[in-house]
Amino acid sequence: MSIEQWSDAIILIEMGDDPQFTDDLAAVIEQCTKDTRQDVLLNLSGTTYLNSSNIAKLLKLRKLVTITNQRRLKLVGVNTRVWGVFLVTGLDRIFDFVDDVPSGLAALQLGD
Repeated sequence: MSIEQWSDAIILIEMGDDPQFTDDLAAVIEQCTKDTRQDVLLNLSGTTYLNSSNIAKLLKLRKLVTITNQRRLKLVGVNTRVWGVFLVTGLDRIFDFVDDVPSGLAALQLGD
């Protein structure tokens, strides 16, 4: 994983698969707990599957960023297999998705 401080208020995270996925999300959650001014762009293009633990961590991150910190979380680069998990679980309706990293960064910068 790489956490890139893209700007003062935006962090870009490149995600992979487990076991690193869980550790990486824990690091992102810790960073967003310390700095509550961060919008988050989570790039899932390197993620090929999600398990229930991954989903629980994503929901925890969403709650922290969007509800507690009143910031924005966008997911980008979701492949077909992972998208299927979001659809089956109904999570496609609560997460905000964008097509690619440049679109996600632009949306966060413009306040979309």
